[in-house]
Amino acid sequence: MTFVCYPKCTTCQKAQKWLDENQIAYAFRNIKTDNPTLEELSAWYTASGLPLKKFFNTSGLLYKSMDLKNKLPSMSEEEMLQLLSTDGMLVKRPLVIGDGFVLVGFKEAEWESRLKTE
Repeated sequence: MTFVCYPKCTTCQKAQKWLDENQIAYAFRNIKTDNPTLEELSAWYTASGLPLKKFFNTSGLLYKSMDLKNKLPSMSEEEMLQLLSTDGMLVKRPLVIGDGFVLVGFKEAEWESRLKTE
């Protein structure tokens, strides 16, 4: 299982603490220094079953400065994935990537039900 996050993000820190407290093993990946590729994002999007816009960090400065709130509705999925692959700071985090599943953002109840049954 891979834990993808931005170390300075408080939600990511909370999620990492939760993983550690629950003794869940993971490989750590810094999204700022190791940006997800277009291929990875496509696979994660497919595995997650979520709408693609859920992969955008809508509270991030980059998202806001690029006015993506108004641009995303007219973009194709391919264009959105391409954009996400340009900068890890556009991607919602933390992400947990496991065998056949992807968790986006930290929702403790969701993580509990998915990760404690592994």
